[in-house]
Amino acid sequence: MDDSLIPRRELDFLLFDLLEVERLAERPRHADHGRDTIAAMLDTAEALARDHFAPHNRKADEAEPRLENGRVVTIPEVGAALRRFSEAGFMAAVGDAEWGGLQVPYSVNLAINALFSAANISTMTYAFLTQAAANLISVFGSQAQKETWLPPLLAGDFFGTMALTEPQAGSSLADLRTRAEPQEDGSYRLFGAKIFISGGEHELARNIVHLVLARLPDAPPGVKGISLFLVPRFLPGPDGAPGEKNDIALAGLIHKMGYRGTTSTLLNFGEAEGATGWLVGEAGQGLAAMFHMMNESRVIVGNGAAALGHAGYRQSLAYARERAQGRPPGAKDPATPQVPILRHADVKRMLLAQKAYAEGALALTLYCGRLIDDEHTADDAPARAEARRLLDILTPIAKSWPSQWCLEGNNLAIQVLGGYGYTRDYPVEQTWRDNRLNPIHEGTHGIQAQDLLGRKVRQEDGAAFALLCDRIEATIAASRDTPPLASHAGALENILVRVRATTAGLLAAMAGGRAETALGHASVYLEALGHVVVAWLWLKQARVAQAGLDAAPAAAEHAFLTGKLAACHHFFAWELPRVGPWLDGLAVLDGTWASLPEDCF
Repeated sequence: MDDSLIPRRELDFLLFDLLEVERLAERPRHADHGRDTIAAMLDTAEALARDHFAPHNRKADEAEPRLENGRVVTIPEVGAALRRFSEAGFMAAVGDAEWGGLQVPYSVNLAINALFSAANISTMTYAFLTQAAANLISVFGSQAQKETWLPPLLAGDFFGTMALTEPQAGSSLADLRTRAEPQEDGSYRLFGAKIFISGGEHELARNIVHLVLARLPDAPPGVKGISLFLVPRFLPGPDGAPGEKNDIALAGLIHKMGYRGTTSTLLNFGEAEGATGWLVGEAGQGLAAMFHMMNESRVIVGNGAAALGHAGYRQSLAYARERAQGRPPGAKDPATPQVPILRHADVKRMLLAQKAYAEGALALTLYCGRLIDDEHTADDAPARAEARRLLDILTPIAKSWPSQWCLEGNNLAIQVLGGYGYTRDYPVEQTWRDNRLNPIHEGTHGIQAQDLLGRKVRQEDGAAFALLCDRIEATIAASRDTPPLASHAGALENILVRVRATTAGLLAAMAGGRAETALGHASVYLEALGHVVVAWLWLKQARVAQAGLDAAPAAAEHAFLTGKLAACHHFFAWELPRVGPWLDGLAVLDGTWASLPEDCF
C-alpha cells in the first residue's frame, strides 16, 4: 500500500463507528447505499488511488502543464487516471439519478475524495471542481441547462470550473468588472478577465464548463449586482456535442508553489465578439448561487488539507520505521546496532502531533459532510434546519483549521526526516508545498475568520453558535462518567465557558463601535473556536474508541483504538491549552494593529 494513503481502518472508524453513515440508507435518496455498498466503493477508490493516482504524483509536480502551439499539454497519466475515476462512477457519486448520478451520501463522497487527494491532489482537483459545478447546476440551473450539461459532467466527459477572481479585485468580489450583455436569443455575451482559474484550460475533457460571475449592464455596484453565467469552452451543437470554440482565450498559465499538476490560468472572456453564456438562476443572485459551490468547495479544501496532513504523517511514519539512527538513552556502546528513529521520544512526539492534527481535521470535514447529508435528507424540517445552522458556523472552521494545522503537521513531517525531508528525493517536501495553497484559496484564513465572527456567529441572533455550544456540552456531559475521559470533559467544559464569554464580549465590542478592532482579531477567534471544535470531535472519537477497547478487541484493533485515545490525550494536553492565551488576548482586544498609521509599517 502506498505510504501516503489514508488507512481504510481510519475511514471505517470515522464513517461507520463515529458518523454511522450506514443509517443514511434508511432515507429514500440513499436507499441503495448500505454498509456493504459503501465498503465496496472505498475498496475500489483505494485501489484506483494506489494504482493510478499515486504513481504520477511526483511526475505531475515535476512536469507542469505547458503550452505547445497554443494548447495546454499535461502528462498523459493525468487524463488516464481521471478517465478511470469517471468510469468507476466517482465523478457521478453525489449526483441525482435522473442525470446519471449515484446519490451517494456526501459524507461518503468526501471520504472517497480524501483517499484520492492523499494520493495525488493535483489530479483530484479537476474531479472535485467538476463535481461542485454539477452540484451547483443541479440546484440553480434551468431544466434545459440540467438536460444539456449534467449528464456529460457526471460522466466525466465535460469538466467544470468556477471563475470568480479578477486581477484588479482579488478576493473583493464587490469590485468585479466582467460584464454580461443580453442577446435577443436569451443568451449573453461576456467580456472580462479572470485569474487563478484552476482547470481553466486543458485537453483532459471534451469541454470545460465555466461558471462565471459577471455584471449585467443595469446592475447596481457591489455584490448585489453580480449574476452567474454558464460559459462553455465549446458551444453546444444541435445534438449537444461540443461545436464552435467560444470566445474564451487563455492569456497565460500561472506557476504555483504546489498543486503543480493542476492548470492555473488567466482567462480572457470576449476578446472578439464576446463569450456566449447563459444566466444561471436569477439576475443579481449570482453570488448566492456561487456561494453554494464555494461553501461546498471550502469543505472540500479542508478535506484535501486533511488528506495531505494524513499523507505527510504516513510518509514520515514509514520513514521513521525504516531509518536507523542513534541509540536509546543509556545505550552508549557504539558497537550496538542503531535503532529506528521511531523509538526516539522526540520523533514519537512529532508523529503523534501529526496524527492528532490529521485525524482531527478529517473528522471535522467528514462531520460537515454528514451535516450536508442531514441538511438535504433528514426526515423532518427541524433536523434539517439544525444541520444547516451547524454547517453554516462550521464551514469557515472546516476550511481553515485543517488548512493551517495540517500544514503544521506537514512541517513536522519534514522535521522527522531531518535533512532528507528538505530534499526532493522524499515526498514530504511536495506534500508541504501542495498543502501551502490551502490556507489561501477558496477564501483566505482571514476571510474565513471575518465570515465566522462577522456573520456566522451573529446570524439568527446567535442561534448557530448556541446550537454548536449545546452539542459540545452534550458530549461533555456524556463523558463525565467515563473515567479515562472525565478530565478531558472537564477541561473542555472550562474552556467552553470562556469561549462563550469571549464571544459575547467581541459581539458587544462590534455593536459598541469597535467593529474594526474586533474584526482585526477574527483570525485569533477562529484559532480558538477551531481548536475547541476539534477537541470536541476528539472527545467524541475517544468515546467510541474507549467503548471498543472495553469490548477486548484483537491485538491489531487494540493498537488502533489505543492510538486514538493517545491522540485525543495529546490534543487535550498540548493543543487545547493554546486556547487560553488566545482568549486572554481577545479579552484585552488590543487595537495596536488597527490604529497604527500606515507610514509606521
